[in-house]
Formats: sequence, structure tokens, C-alpha cells
Amino acid sequence: MVPYIVRRVLIALPVLLGITIINFIIINLAPGNPVDMYIDPNTSPELKEAKKEMLGLNSPAIVQYGKWMLGLFQGNLGYSFSSFAPVSDLITERIGPTLLLAFTALLIGFLIAIPAGIYSAVKHNTKVDYILTGLSFVGTSMPQFFLGLGVIYLFSLKLGLLPSGGMGVLGGEGGFLDTLLHLVLPAGVLAVGIVGKKIRYVRASMLDVLNQGYLRTARAKGVGEFMVTHKHALRNALLPIITVFGMEIPLLLGGSIVIEQIFQWPGIGQLTMQSILSRDYPTLMALNLVAALIVLVTNLLTDVIYSVADPRVKYN
Repeated sequence: MVPYIVRRVLIALPVLLGITIINFIIINLAPGNPVDMYIDPNTSPELKEAKKEMLGLNSPAIVQYGKWMLGLFQGNLGYSFSSFAPVSDLITERIGPTLLLAFTALLIGFLIAIPAGIYSAVKHNTKVDYILTGLSFVGTSMPQFFLGLGVIYLFSLKLGLLPSGGMGVLGGEGGFLDTLLHLVLPAGVLAVGIVGKKIRYVRASMLDVLNQGYLRTARAKGVGEFMVTHKHALRNALLPIITVFGMEIPLLLGGSIVIEQIFQWPGIGQLTMQSILSRDYPTLMALNLVAALIVLVTNLLTDVIYSVADPRVKYN
């Protein structure tokens, strides 16, 4: 396992380098110039040129990229064009709320989708199976922005049970309970999509295992149905389930951009939108790098969990 992890890390380094090059090219292909976003349109051309020079935008693209990479190796992600704050500080402030939102939604989805998928497989071709499968299609096809606005209207405006946005009451003392109440709606909306997709994966994976010979042998030896289903069958159906849940983490970070906008959740999704609208190149480059790192780390952890779930998996 250790040599495998070392190889994966070494392979990840050129991948990250390629990602930074592609991101830099795509970001700089956007028409216009960041300077136009920050100064009066009536400003003289001389002042505009001075501003570009100050931000380093007059240098050739290869020089700009080289300076950014040099700063990266020194632990410096640059400074925001819009706020002039260190980009590392901006991301550090925002990534915590995003990870809290994403992993809460993932945990909710995990706790609902796996039992529901197992039950749907055990009750194959019954009314319960049809109902759960139908609900999974509804959860998958429901647009998150539409569902988010709907739950705000119902639970916040009409019923007044939950706050409509933010991570805490403005001017309040905050605390665990306050954060939890603000987390319910955005995490719930994200979890609906996870549950909708993952019920079908768990169901299909379990159906592939339930009729295999070793389970019939276990039943013939008098092993209870609960143990047959939840220990022997589930253990062998875990690998594809682990795969789809591992793939969900990067998708959650992308999907949280929409949810964070709707619920005014102060995470990197909001920061990403602000950076795009203001053409804040250093912040966008850093956010893309963080997203790439999360994807690579998630894939590596998924491979490690494979060997934990199934000792037969070997990495040579």
C-alpha cells in the first residue's frame, strides 16, 4: 500500500502542473481586462496602464504564469485583485463552511441511500421497490436551485421554522445550535440529489450479489436473513458503492456553488462566483488548484478504502 500511495502522489504532481497550465490559459482567454472592473470607465488610458502594471498584467502570459508558480512554491497564492487580501487567507476563511456543508450532505445521503437501496434490492419488484425507485428518480431530476427556492418559501417564509440563509443570525452569538439550524436547508437540498442518485447504485450493486451461490449456502446453514444481507452481501457490494460515493465529493463542491448562492452560505462557492464576476485571476487560479487537490486526494482515499472494505484487493 505505501509504495502504491507514493506512486500515486508522484503521478499527481505532473497532473497538478498540467491543471494549473490549462486553468491559466482558460482564465486568460476571457475577453476584457480585470482593470476595467475596478476603475472608473472615464479614467485616462495612462492611469489604466499604470494599474495594469501594478497588477502585473502588462507582462507576457508566460511571465505571469511563471511568477504565479514561483509564488506557489514559496507558499504564496498571490493577492486578490478586488480586495488585495492574501488569497490563502480568503480560501482559509471560506473552505471550512463549504466542507461542513458538503460532508453534512454526504453523511445524510450516505445514511439514507444505503439502507433504502438495500431495502429496495431485498424487496425487488414489490410496491416498496417501485416507490423507492420512483422517489430516487424524482430526487435525481429535481433542479437544486428550484428545490432550494421551494424549501425557503415553505420552511422559512410560510412556516417560519428555519432560517432562509447565512451561517448564523446577524449580530447573534452564534454557537453550535445556531449553525445547525442554518445548515438544515442547504445540506438537505444537497442531500436530496445524493440520495436520489445513490439509491439506484446501491440497489443495483446489491442485486448483483444477493443471488450468488455463497449466500444461498449461508442461508442453508441457518444464517439469519439480516446477517446474510447486511454482513455477507453488503460487504461484497461495497466496492462500487465506495466508488460512487467517492466521486460525489468533487461533484458536491461544484454543486455547492449554486446552493451557497441561494442560501447565502459563506463558502468557497460564493467566493468562486465573486471571483468570476470580478475577474479576480489569482483567486480563481487558487480555487481551481484547491479543487484539483481535493479530487486527487479523494481518488487516493477511495483506493485506500477499497483495501479496507475488501482485503482481497491488492496494489502491486
